[in-house]
Amino acid sequence: MTELWELGAWDLAKLIHGGQASCREAVEAHLRRIDQVNPRVNAITVTLGEEALAAADAADAARARGDSVGPLFGVPLTVKENIEVAGSATTMGIVALKDARASADAPPVAELRAAGAIPIGRTNMPEFGMRWHTDNALHGATVNPWSAEHTPGGSSGGEAVAVATGMSPLGIGNDGAGSLRWPAQCCGVSALKPSLGRVAQVGERAGPTPFAFQLLGVHGPIARHVRDLRLAFGHMCGRPGGDPWYAPAPLDGPPLPAPLRVCVVTDLDGAETAPEVAAALTRAAEILAENGYLVEEGRAPALTRASEIFTQIMSAYGRVHREQPPVEAIASPGFVRFWQEFEPVWTRAAGEGAFDPMMERASIARLWSAWMSRTPLVLAPIRTYPAFVVGSDLDARWLADWPETMRTAVAVNLLGLPSVAVPVGSAGTLPQAVQIIGPRFREDLCLDAAAVIEAATATLTPIDPR
Repeated sequence: MTELWELGAWDLAKLIHGGQASCREAVEAHLRRIDQVNPRVNAITVTLGEEALAAADAADAARARGDSVGPLFGVPLTVKENIEVAGSATTMGIVALKDARASADAPPVAELRAAGAIPIGRTNMPEFGMRWHTDNALHGATVNPWSAEHTPGGSSGGEAVAVATGMSPLGIGNDGAGSLRWPAQCCGVSALKPSLGRVAQVGERAGPTPFAFQLLGVHGPIARHVRDLRLAFGHMCGRPGGDPWYAPAPLDGPPLPAPLRVCVVTDLDGAETAPEVAAALTRAAEILAENGYLVEEGRAPALTRASEIFTQIMSAYGRVHREQPPVEAIASPGFVRFWQEFEPVWTRAAGEGAFDPMMERASIARLWSAWMSRTPLVLAPIRTYPAFVVGSDLDARWLADWPETMRTAVAVNLLGLPSVAVPVGSAGTLPQAVQIIGPRFREDLCLDAAAVIEAATATLTPIDPR
């Protein structure tokens, strides 16, 4: 018999709506799963058990009275620790912020709560969300359930592990440099990085936000199934929340002529691709071709320069955290070492190119827009290598190669485009995934293609930690 914690968000909501399970039973099942699994993986930092059970009881009572209920009625939800949940600390993985309790939900949390979802926990992340491995001085390291010696990814690593192990059917993280898609690759789950402006970032009372994060980072859902991403995404986009970047675009764009073209990017301007990543890309391309897509190989325009400009813009964000206050005073030894080793990359990037990076960004955006008007979907690696061994990202030689391995991931952030990460299979002990990139505000096209890939491959999660 399938346990409630094994179900995805869509299936669980259907079961609860049909009266086959109560909201309390759904929440209790996931809280028990957290008790069983979290001590081995350290993905969930705070369990909101008392609040969640009270919310579940209130929801069950409302249904008993005949009140209307939302599409995510009773579905447990976990939220990364840099997104506001009323009454819970928004720590960003920093010891100094351990008591920084939010007075209100972030807009997407409020929307999902209004749709019936019930927050049950907060999830781990690296300090400031600025490392591709999840570890910090406040909560410690999160463990990849597939292989303890490999990273779960970052910065939404805690969220990916929570979903992969069945502690949560649905989570919210954010993606400023692959921070949803990279953990999804490492942990074998699906994630949606929405278009810039699609999901409101912060509430009306938010203070100053570094420009790099305003421009590059977006909130998005992470789940085990593509239809769960679609369900959550449809209920994250409705309120501006005071975010000046918010754009109320339709969830579904106009139909495009068939067959829909897909460009498979196998040449990343010379960046080496691991055999297992290349194999996942080939398999995904075959599946799309078998299902009526017109698949052809090609190169993304100005890919290397897009990666360089991304790093230039992000370097300004990095310098803010370097100096105010000094990172050594508030961060873990691992993060300090990561910072020290990666700082030359920031410094070098800040001095590259004669033009204003924003001017070049607009030029590259026009190139991509023209390219995608002919080929609306792009199939590409997230990172050209699978999950790395824990600690590898503290090696300066390894970090020097990182930007080229993430070119297609960070180009998506630079240009504000949507992308869906979807698992394709596994190689050895690790899962593999690809990303589907689409034109701005065409998440629907990305989700459609990802669902086709998912339907032809085995579902990898939930799993018990190995």
